[in-house]
Amino acid sequence: GQRDEEEEDHSLETFNFYLSEPLSKERVEAFSDGVYAIVATLLILDICEDNVPDPSEVEEKFHGSLLEALSEYGPNYLAYFGSFVTIGLLWFVHHSLFLYITKATQLMGLLNILSLAFIGGLPLAYQLTSEFAEKSHNEIEAIQVSCVITFFASIFQFAIWTTALLHERETLHPFARYGGKEHAFMFAKLALYPCVSLGAFFLTCLLSEFSTAIFHLMQIIIPFAFLALRIFVRISLIVVKSLMPLSRQKVVLLEEEEACLSPTEALS
Repeated sequence: GQRDEEEEDHSLETFNFYLSEPLSKERVEAFSDGVYAIVATLLILDICEDNVPDPSEVEEKFHGSLLEALSEYGPNYLAYFGSFVTIGLLWFVHHSLFLYITKATQLMGLLNILSLAFIGGLPLAYQLTSEFAEKSHNEIEAIQVSCVITFFASIFQFAIWTTALLHERETLHPFARYGGKEHAFMFAKLALYPCVSLGAFFLTCLLSEFSTAIFHLMQIIIPFAFLALRIFVRISLIVVKSLMPLSRQKVVLLEEEEACLSPTEALS
């Protein structure tokens, strides 16, 4: 009878699912790197399949000039490089995120899988933004779908960081915990893609005529924004640190003045 009860208790424990239970960080990173590599490979296969000019067409239509023939596929190449840069920067953010995380949990693994699901949709976003005619209703909708895919791929990365902050003593390095310099930079880095993609989505709704330009401008600006972000965060932290001693001095002076006053004057 005791053995039966122990076996029942053990079987119940094995079927319990605790989201805060630890998960192998190395396997999460290895699986994520594999997905990013496959998605980047799919992009390369897509650009090589339908965007290479035929030799006879080059000879007849473009008088043997390969550069002129390639220029006709310019928008497709621009969409390819923009999508590839997006994958590369999202991988970079993912790498920085798990560089600061010391222990992964099952909830982090679930959020990571959801992020990778939308990362896998980036080749679809590339196909959508390069297939439809320019300044058409379908092209605007394709660009909006691409913005939505990028938003969800990045917002789930932000959710992983938020989950890690809930148990930061167990899951984060000390220099990346709340209030530190690296924490401020990581927060800004993770919030960049969700904010920009959401802003591009609403701009395409308001300025539909310039939707293509807005989308490609977003893809071009973000890499430079990553470079400027660390400088901006450092300047902001320097300003905050310079203001903090001033506020502390004011508090000390007020305490000294209150100490010099009599009890009745202090109460008044």
